[in-house]
Amino acid sequence: MQRLNSFPPVANRNARILILGSMPGQRSLDAQQYYAHPHNAFWKIMGELVSAHPHLPYEQRMAALKQAGIALWDVLQTCEREGSLDTAIKHEQANDFSAFLANHPRITHVYFNGSKAELSFKRHVAEKQALPQLKLQRLPSTSPAHAGMPYEAKLSEWRILTTDN
Repeated sequence: MQRLNSFPPVANRNARILILGSMPGQRSLDAQQYYAHPHNAFWKIMGELVSAHPHLPYEQRMAALKQAGIALWDVLQTCEREGSLDTAIKHEQANDFSAFLANHPRITHVYFNGSKAELSFKRHVAEKQALPQLKLQRLPSTSPAHAGMPYEAKLSEWRILTTDN
């Protein structure tokens, strides 16, 4: 089992929305970029919603998210995992959301990129860290491992980022 560490959050003080994954996959860890797997639909969806298109340089995609009031992070700070599948994650340790949310007081909505992020948040964060009142909602995973749902259906559900806030 390999011990993995997540990335620092991507956020500015004006963030209103926090999108949480579980832990970056191996391609993302290798590239040191969120959602670096070419078949992950995250950047394609963000391109349609907030102009963070996958063809843009990574720094420009991050700037587009920030401009749209979106912060990006992972529930887990560290874990052990072989490969990239969420089902292989073991020995989870969560990030410090109390401190993060205290420094980003405008965040009112947290969206989970898939069920593993939501489960890990509920297990390791929700009852154990002091958090402000938040609206929590799981969205369909953008991972290529979640291929059973067509892209258009994922995009339709992810549109809540631009309509509900």
